[in-house]
Amino acid sequence: MSLTPYRETLALPKITSVLVVATLARIPIAAAAVVLTLHVVEGLHLTYGAAGLVGAAATIGGSIGAPVMGRLIDRWGLRPVLVLTTVAEVVYWLVAQALPYWALLPVAAVGGFLALPAFSVARQAIAALTPESHRLPAFALDSMTTELSFMAGPALGVLIVTTAGSRFAMVTLAVGILFAGVGLWLLDPPVRAAHEAPVSGERVPRRSWLNARFVAILAVTMAATLVLSGTDVAVVAVLRETGQTEWAGLVLSLWALFSLIGGFLYGMIRRGLPMLPLFAPMAVLTIPVGLGGDHWALLALLLIPAGSLCAPTITASTDAISRLIPAGARGEAMGLHNSALTVGVACGAPLAGLAIDHWGPAWGFVAVGAVGVLVALLVLPTEIRHRRGTPPTPTPDPPVTPWPTSAPDLPGTPRLTSAPDLPATPRLTSTPDPQFTPTPAAAPAPVADSAAGTAPVALPLAPA
Repeated sequence: MSLTPYRETLALPKITSVLVVATLARIPIAAAAVVLTLHVVEGLHLTYGAAGLVGAAATIGGSIGAPVMGRLIDRWGLRPVLVLTTVAEVVYWLVAQALPYWALLPVAAVGGFLALPAFSVARQAIAALTPESHRLPAFALDSMTTELSFMAGPALGVLIVTTAGSRFAMVTLAVGILFAGVGLWLLDPPVRAAHEAPVSGERVPRRSWLNARFVAILAVTMAATLVLSGTDVAVVAVLRETGQTEWAGLVLSLWALFSLIGGFLYGMIRRGLPMLPLFAPMAVLTIPVGLGGDHWALLALLLIPAGSLCAPTITASTDAISRLIPAGARGEAMGLHNSALTVGVACGAPLAGLAIDHWGPAWGFVAVGAVGVLVALLVLPTEIRHRRGTPPTPTPDPPVTPWPTSAPDLPGTPRLTSAPDLPATPRLTSTPDPQFTPTPAAAPAPVADSAAGTAPVALPLAPA
């Protein structure tokens, strides 16, 4: 393995800027959940159950809103949606800090619905800015920077709440969201590649891409984050039972580090592994982690195999969607992907908590790992059908100048184009073409008609 894929990817125009701006924009978003929870508990002096209801309302709103905002980006372009969501979320955080609980509950759902789509916008921009040969390392970098945002965001949120109060922290979030939205608006990364159709208000029918394969990707994505969030809770519960709670932060940080290393190594693979062979071992290897609860170091060691597959699994799911979805529906598809991530996070902690309450801390790992294995088994037939029906990816040919489709066929020398393996009709012309060799036979062989389409061609890379 070498760093060449990363060097080539970062040399592409705007990729580094997108990654930096997206990482900074995600920090206040990552801090939102813990700030909202602490505001209900400490600012409003209510229970964690009440805080959980507010968090659930925000999660439901965000899960519904993400694909809606993505579809608006597909139709209107990026900047109008950034203005809408930035203004709405800044107003939400400024108002929410002064609301009573009964009003905060529905407002949190609206705030989640109109949340700034920094996560899906970054992935959509990466898909537009990178050729398919470099999307894997680009999405690996995106997964790693997301991990960094979630390491920094909650920690900063807790720090501000404990030092200045929850209301001040919510106002700080409003300022952070404002800077994030303005930064994305100024950067204005493309959401479609130069060779793809521009945003013009057209709609891509959902039936053309919302198929069993896409649903399988969403199911694995949701199950992956369910395993991750459930593991968070189970680690704390196991260490608390054995009197090692003070080591929980270190163990969770090491787990995140394992994920970063795994994502980094995965991004150096020229042709990535399919999503399911990455996720299934992650789910299986999560089940026995609770056996290491007697000592924090042993628990951290048992987390290495599953943890190292976290970022690669999310990277593979994002890469698969970018290749499967037409450009005109990519925003909505990435929004649905973001919703799957969010729903998985929301379901993992309660599931692990239920198992912990009934059978003990170690069963938290068993519960989320078993659900992950079940999802992997359910989507396995779809993945097998997809693999059997997908031919090997051909090496793309150089661009071919298309022939006019409206010109009538004339008698003359047959001409062959270089477009591979596409249904076509022989085309005759009376003008010889120096770049093709005429066929001496009387009956011309069938040739590829550029009107039927051509194989995708990788975009040229900027020099590393």
